[in-house]
Amino acid sequence: MPMVDYMPLAMIFFMCMLWFVSIVFLISGLDDFLIDVFYFVRVVYRKIFITPKYPPLREEQLHEIPERLLAVMIPAWNECGVINAMLSNTLKNLDYKNYHIFIGVYPNDFETRQEVEKIKKEYRNVHCIVCPHNGPTNKADCLNWVYNGIRLFEKVNNACFEIFVIQDCEDMIHPLSYKVFNYLIPRKDMVQLPVFSFTVKWYEFTGGHYIDEFAQSHYKDIVVREMLDKCLPSAGVGCAFSRKAVLTLEEDKNHIVFNTDSLTEDYDLGLRMKKYGLKQIFAKICFPRVRTIKPFGGFPAREVVVKEYICVQEYFPNKFWASARQKSRWVIGIALQGWKTLGWGKSLSSNYMLFRDRKALITNFVNLLGYLIVIFTAVVWISGLGPESYQYPSLFSKGSAIWYIILMNFMFFIIRIFERAYCVQRIYGWKQSFLSFPRMIWGNFINFVATSRAVFLYARHMVTGKAIAWDKTIHRYPTEEEMEAYQKNMESSVLDPDQG
Repeated sequence: MPMVDYMPLAMIFFMCMLWFVSIVFLISGLDDFLIDVFYFVRVVYRKIFITPKYPPLREEQLHEIPERLLAVMIPAWNECGVINAMLSNTLKNLDYKNYHIFIGVYPNDFETRQEVEKIKKEYRNVHCIVCPHNGPTNKADCLNWVYNGIRLFEKVNNACFEIFVIQDCEDMIHPLSYKVFNYLIPRKDMVQLPVFSFTVKWYEFTGGHYIDEFAQSHYKDIVVREMLDKCLPSAGVGCAFSRKAVLTLEEDKNHIVFNTDSLTEDYDLGLRMKKYGLKQIFAKICFPRVRTIKPFGGFPAREVVVKEYICVQEYFPNKFWASARQKSRWVIGIALQGWKTLGWGKSLSSNYMLFRDRKALITNFVNLLGYLIVIFTAVVWISGLGPESYQYPSLFSKGSAIWYIILMNFMFFIIRIFERAYCVQRIYGWKQSFLSFPRMIWGNFINFVATSRAVFLYARHMVTGKAIAWDKTIHRYPTEEEMEAYQKNMESSVLDPDQG
């Protein structure tokens, strides 16, 4: 029986995959490059026309505004390991007085409730809201019961909260965060602060890739989104809403503020607000501080000026599967449930941003497929190096359409590496900037697994009707030593502030 030469079929299949991957990369690369162009045009425009006319925000201006009554909403499920430290640190160091914290817990989570009750005995502005049913449900459901508890508190105490803030149990909140909310609300109906990851050891690529992704997103991408679409997806932490916004959202969903049909209720909130013309702002504010740097090798310490962002910091998952689980929840909520419940917008800018949110359903798979194509190409190329080896036909001819597409994709890839490194450097310095490239590759593997899991869970939900429950992430809060170092930085002397 004659042997069948499968090589031609394999090459045809390979070329089809090469064209598919190359076109997807080209579209995604053009998209990302367009965001880069918008960002740097904005930077130049502000330097020429805005900065000379309007002085940057000064810290004293935050303190001049009388403090409005503020409610902090924190959903909690199995957070007994971090909730005490988070509340204690926040209550001791927050530069704000006129606020109450409401923590939502479940009847079957006795340990977390016990930790909250301990803090509650010491601080009169801490309140424990017990959901009427066992957990976990989802964050939106927990937050809705927290909101109901706030409204009951208002009725009993004849109070009226003007600002509503969402935080998580692992958040390290900058002391001036609520001063910023107080300064901007009610002129703005939603204020989102940057969210940044704490640094991790250089070899911890899983936890480290969050450094890069959030630096790129909250230093550049979301700034462009605000400029083009006037709409911001809430990050779910470090986000404040005016009373007007909360009441409007409550009416929008028949007296339910947070959408329980979404695993990313924070994302849903921001997009729903645009429908009612509610004003949103991304507050990327920083103040220069003098820091003492002690170099290695016995060199003398020196003082440098660094930008200190008013932001929320936290540790993200540092294990591969934990990260994939967390990100699968984000993919389900943003790309799948968001597509189903929110559909598409009415303007080109809105649809463009929704496209960027949802393209991960394709690009997270294609990224891995691209790696496989590179490996296959390398194998074919190496196999043709020997003098006696079989010479396969050229995979792509110089000067062909696919040749130029691949060159453009390579250019976009290089731009993406340097653009992400730039964003990371602006916030974390050069060391983390250099690590951002290998972490980008590792992050693509995490995103592939997360997206695969998200598609599976959502497909199962559509077929069986089984609800997608709160997929718990094990959180970590900074140690006492880390918190002491953080507070030490806060006490550094202040120079002339600058607003990013």
